[in-house]
Amino acid sequence: MKNKLFIGIAGILLSFLLFNSCKNEEPVPQLTISNTTDTIPQTGGTKSLTFTCNASWSIDTTGFEWLHVSPISGNSGNDTIRLTAAANSSLSRSLILNIISTNGQERRITVFQAANIFPSYNTSPIAPDSTGMGSTAAQLAAKFKLGINIGNTMEAPGGETGWGNPVITQLYIDSLKKAGFTSIRIPIAYDYSHIINKATAQIDPAWLNRVKEVVQYCINDGMYTMINIHWDGGWLDCNATGAQLDTIKAKQKAYWEQIATTMRGFDEHLMFASANEPSSNTANFSFTLPTVTNLYDYHQIFINAVRSTGGRNAYRTLIIQAPNTSSDLADYFTPGGLPGMPHDNVPNRLMLEFHYYAPFNFCLDTDPTTAFFYWGQNYHSTTDLSHNATYGEEPYVDGVFSLMKKEFVDKGIPVIVGELGAFPPNSSLTGDNLKLSLASRGHWYSYVCHSALTHGALPFIWDTGEIINRNTGAVQNKQLLDSIQNAVSN
Repeated sequence: MKNKLFIGIAGILLSFLLFNSCKNEEPVPQLTISNTTDTIPQTGGTKSLTFTCNASWSIDTTGFEWLHVSPISGNSGNDTIRLTAAANSSLSRSLILNIISTNGQERRITVFQAANIFPSYNTSPIAPDSTGMGSTAAQLAAKFKLGINIGNTMEAPGGETGWGNPVITQLYIDSLKKAGFTSIRIPIAYDYSHIINKATAQIDPAWLNRVKEVVQYCINDGMYTMINIHWDGGWLDCNATGAQLDTIKAKQKAYWEQIATTMRGFDEHLMFASANEPSSNTANFSFTLPTVTNLYDYHQIFINAVRSTGGRNAYRTLIIQAPNTSSDLADYFTPGGLPGMPHDNVPNRLMLEFHYYAPFNFCLDTDPTTAFFYWGQNYHSTTDLSHNATYGEEPYVDGVFSLMKKEFVDKGIPVIVGELGAFPPNSSLTGDNLKLSLASRGHWYSYVCHSALTHGALPFIWDTGEIINRNTGAVQNKQLLDSIQNAVSN
């Protein structure tokens, strides 16, 4: 009797254990998706989304006016759904796709489609070509030191002579080389006067060929050369929203596809820069993160457009601009920052650009009541005290470039000082005051360039024809040129 009772109790316990064991072995709810975002091409098409679920699932497509999803339900196992949309000729659009499983799991996928406002100009992409493109951005930066801008010329309305300068010649480029410059920045406008079809954002081929010709002048002399889309009427507006934002993004893509395709044959001596001084201030001069996000997107479009054309552009060093092209706002693009550096599938081929015109009262202020005439700790006037610099002198300069070195150069991202300069002395100065102001200006150029180079940044002097005569190639401001060259030799 006792044995039977023991056997009965043991059976009950065994059944209980087996029951609980079976409960513990029930599958854990699963719904695994490879990505939580997907993008439909602007021109329309189908993308596939693959996922795994261990129960039945469904998608609610109520209100999906532009996106077709198939299938919208399924059973346990591996599944693929197809997301299809027609070409988008209006505003960019997005929606949230919810996959819901009967096991209690749910996943959200954001589907996006940009507006197809302009036609694609990447009509002849070619295979990547690394010939003559072996240097990383850091290796390339080490090859050139002293740069100069060809200012107020190819960015002028109407063409090269629009602001009074002559057309660029090989003689002029030769004279820059002879003066000791190793690199050239060419500001260029397109939207101003060189679009032959605004409805399609088509750049005049004759203008593209002229830009190519000027770049060739520079390459003939072994000069490292960067071209950009300059202010160009200010169309690259970081405050844009809605339809305007979509149009700007489409224009950035269309323009750079055309520029990159035309310049594709040049080797690593040619670099592209996304913009000039993209303003990230609102109308009341406050600063907002959304404007930086827009700028980030403009830079990303630039990188993607250039890379998509193939050839040597697949490896070309590209330059992006800090918000406002300001060192004070550059930290938004530091690696790991918010939003950080744009993504490039090609490693180590990006540079960062900022401009240097500080202190404002010495470099750009034309009001004689507030302007500084004398800059530098050893260049202050003892008779004109009200015009001595009161901020932004040598320690400040070193602080700016030290920060840029820490945040970018030391992390493998070279820094370009795309523009730096100070206006000539006030016209009212005479005698010893004029001599002191001129010496002070020379010291500013020498000190800023030297500090930049010492901290691994690459200076490009803003010049509109003051240093080298545009017509004859003769040096016409030897004092200023000597001051600049002194920064390299010391």
